[in-house]
Amino acid sequence: MVTLLHLDSSLNPAAGSASRAVSAAFRKAWEEQHPEGTVVYRDLAADPVPHLDGLAWSAAFADPSTHTPEQAAAFAERLKLVAELEQADAVLIGAPMYNFSIPSTLKAWLDQVIVMGRTAGPESPLKGLPVTVVASRGGSYAPGTPREGMEYVQNYLAGVLTEMFGAEVDFIVPELTLAAHVPAMAGLIPLAEASYAQALADAESKGKALAARIATAARGL
Repeated sequence: MVTLLHLDSSLNPAAGSASRAVSAAFRKAWEEQHPEGTVVYRDLAADPVPHLDGLAWSAAFADPSTHTPEQAAAFAERLKLVAELEQADAVLIGAPMYNFSIPSTLKAWLDQVIVMGRTAGPESPLKGLPVTVVASRGGSYAPGTPREGMEYVQNYLAGVLTEMFGAEVDFIVPELTLAAHVPAMAGLIPLAEASYAQALADAESKGKALAARIATAARGL
């Protein structure tokens, strides 16, 4: 049985969120390939994980036998999130751009699950883990655009997921999502609609392809 860990972090409900809609399309395609599989879902906006504090951080660098009761409790909650990640065959992340970067709730989750010597580092057991990120954004930050240098979602997530976990990271990028809501962007609506349609198509094809690849690997073929 295969497991997909699906994280959403958009503040908007499904009807108003491009990242949620596209990640849902990926998940649907995945589940069609693995009807007997498991999807572990976390809505980080509706049910945020705690930001990493000193107790949970320091516990990762101390012998468990020396943990205070407070450290032990904080670290136990951190390890629940780590176990979800370690048990996943693939990860799907909805990551809208907020103020040029990722939502703070997604950053909090990353801080909790990055544990040096366990999930992170040269011997990470997550090496090669496929992670698909739906990186939606209100404008365009593509190469050659005026705001190219302010793109801190793909750049950050590609860096942290590959450097810390050794993950295999792929992106689906619906952009110009604010075109229909900002009068000054009205002329970009056709481009926005095309980008969204392409993202949905990519989500379906990539969800199916990744599910098939993992199933083949699981059978040892």
